[in-house]
Amino acid sequence: MRQPVDGQHVVTQQRKYLVTRSSDEAGTTTITDRASRRVVVRHAPPAGFVAQSPVVIDDRWALVEEIRSDGPRPEIRAYRYDLTTGARTDLARQRALPRISEPEIGAYDGTFAYSSTDAKRRSCLIVAELDTLAARSVTCVPDPGYIADPIVSADAVTFSQITAPQTPQRCKRLFTAPLTGGPARPVAPTRNCIQWSGATLRGATVWSEVSATDPDQYQSRAYLREAGDAPARSLGPIVTDTIVACGNWIHWEVRTTTNGAESYQLHRWQPGQARPQVIYSTPPDTALTAPTCQDGTLILEAAHLGNGAKYTEAIQTSTT
Repeated sequence: MRQPVDGQHVVTQQRKYLVTRSSDEAGTTTITDRASRRVVVRHAPPAGFVAQSPVVIDDRWALVEEIRSDGPRPEIRAYRYDLTTGARTDLARQRALPRISEPEIGAYDGTFAYSSTDAKRRSCLIVAELDTLAARSVTCVPDPGYIADPIVSADAVTFSQITAPQTPQRCKRLFTAPLTGGPARPVAPTRNCIQWSGATLRGATVWSEVSATDPDQYQSRAYLREAGDAPARSLGPIVTDTIVACGNWIHWEVRTTTNGAESYQLHRWQPGQARPQVIYSTPPDTALTAPTCQDGTLILEAAHLGNGAKYTEAIQTSTT
């Protein structure tokens, strides 16, 4: 899919549906049946709200989130659409599903994870299923701490806990928990309290570290640990917030600058590999969006911003 920079952008592609988002201020989301090319959902946030990524989707359902962050009444809304009828349900009305309290949602096919605030004002990590809306709480952090940055793989959810925010004692640590249930365990850092995000797959974790006071938080340093008690291996600098697990691999992006021109690479690694692989490199002056995963396929966009025609193109790669 090739579009103007200010045109439609691919959010994700499921085996039955294509999800795109327009460049309008609110981010109108469109879900199209790939076989018939029929639009089954068009979600246009109301004034003051902006659509968020990702869109969680399976063969029948889709979850679309929107937020209002400006003004005196910030609010997060999430809706589940029935893709067979186009009908939508406000998830705030589903009593069995704890309300979303932080905008970040991690998703892997029909499983998603997010933060919710409970009756004790604790921030809790919730893992839920899109089809049944069955949900469970993994762990909680007392106020004013909170949970953020959930990333879901085929077998685990990795997330951050922030304690003592907006104080000199601020600490951000990573934890991982199996999707089958069980307690969360910490991901041992190389430097305390500055972990950002990570992904865990078959017991191995790739994560990044960058201080909240670092003037360049766009870049962080990444590390790999093949098991909970294994030594950490440095992966060098990466683009912050681009680590994602998909299929049998963990992926991330790296930025390089040559003679003042930026370019990007997509790297991947899986347990048992001696070193990461570079599977895609952009030409100069081309930026990459953060990758997403659906049906074992990694999806991202390259924005060509150099001399000549400026456009975006969607890229996908199998991860089996």
